[in-house]
Amino acid sequence: MSARDHLVTVGTRLLEEHGLAGISLRSIANAAGVSHGAPRRYFPTYQALLAAVARGGLEDLDAEIGPALAADDLRAAARAYLSFARTRPEMFALISRHDLLEGAGGNLREITGRWFADLGALLARTTGRTPRPEECLALWSGVHGLAALTSRRATEPTGIDPTRALDVLLEKHGTPAPRSRGAARSR
Repeated sequence: MSARDHLVTVGTRLLEEHGLAGISLRSIANAAGVSHGAPRRYFPTYQALLAAVARGGLEDLDAEIGPALAADDLRAAARAYLSFARTRPEMFALISRHDLLEGAGGNLREITGRWFADLGALLARTTGRTPRPEECLALWSGVHGLAALTSRRATEPTGIDPTRALDVLLEKHGTPAPRSRGAARSR
C-alpha cells in the first residue's frame, strides 16, 4: 500500500471510530506512524485528505446503490442509502459535508451528480414521464433526511422502523410499497 493510501485508510478508520470532530492531520499522522508533516506531501490541506477519505466512502456507497439504480429498483437503492447511514454514520456525515469538501479534490460530485441523473432517468422509466428536477431533488432530500435522522439515532424515540417511513416516502413519490407476504397470500 502506498503512503498516500495508508493515510486515507488510517483517516477512514479514525473517522469511523471518533467522528470528524475527533480527528486531525496530526492524529492521522500519529496513527499512521509517520511524521506530522508527512500528510502534507500527499495532501496540501486537511480538507484534501478528508476529500480522499470521503471519496472512498462514496465509492463504497456507490457499490451499494449503483446496481439498484441501474436495475430501476428505487426502493433497494433508498434502503441501501438508509442502511449505509445507519451502519457508517460518521462516513455518512462526512460525505454530506459539501461545505467542508467543496474544492478539496476527490471529484466527489462525479459520483453524486451521476446518482442525481440516474434518479431522474429511473423515475422517467418507471413513471413514463420526465420528472421535473425539483421532483428528483425533493425525493432525494426526503431519503437523505430520513437517512441523516437515522444515522444520528434521532428516529429511535419514535419507535418507528425507518424503513417503514421510507416506504411511505417512496409511495408518496409514486413508488408503490411492497406487498407483505400475508397480503399476497390472502389475495
